[in-house]
Amino acid sequence: MSLIDRTVAVISAKLSKLVGKMEDPRETLDYSYEKQLDLLQNVKRGIADVTTSKKRLELQKVKLVQNSEKLEAQAKEAIAADREDLARLALERKNAITSQIADLDPEIANMEKEQEKLVAAEKRLSTQIEIFRSKKETIKAQYSAAEAQVKIGESLSGISEEMTSLGTSIERAESKTEEMKARSAAIDELIEGGTLVDFSAGQDDIARELAKISNQGSIESELARLKSEAGK
Repeated sequence: MSLIDRTVAVISAKLSKLVGKMEDPRETLDYSYEKQLDLLQNVKRGIADVTTSKKRLELQKVKLVQNSEKLEAQAKEAIAADREDLARLALERKNAITSQIADLDPEIANMEKEQEKLVAAEKRLSTQIEIFRSKKETIKAQYSAAEAQVKIGESLSGISEEMTSLGTSIERAESKTEEMKARSAAIDELIEGGTLVDFSAGQDDIARELAKISNQGSIESELARLKSEAGK
């Protein structure tokens, strides 16, 4: 299993737990991505360190080779000058340097191999991180879309409940209105049939007749007064 597959598996397991805790998995994905970038930076620093060490060994080897060549030339000059002692000393030093150079070669070769391994690891990790980034963005987009659908569904559910409640209220109001209309019609029917007295009129039949007589007497008195004033 590759690093990216293991990371996705771990993230998936964590996401299952996080959903129950109402945490945002998008934040977890972003955090994991940042940690992978940190790991990639560490690998790149390792490559830089190994390359620097290898370069130092190579420069040291170059200096030793130059010193060896210089001692070789000095030994030749000493021989030409019949100074075998100086030639011997120069060759002894040259041999010591040659031994150092021989010791440096495997170290440089090891550094070269380590550098190649780190470079290959950096390339693989970069590819895996880019794949993870693409998956991460896809998952985040899917989660955001699902979250939006849930919110819309909850809103529509709330509206549906409110409309249901409103519809029930309207039905109750209409029922009470019809009931009130029926009671009013029944009362009107009883009044018209004489079963109930319509006290809203303010007077009964006897009172109305007495009122008519009173009105007629008042009118006759007024007529007599007007005739008297007119001399008739």
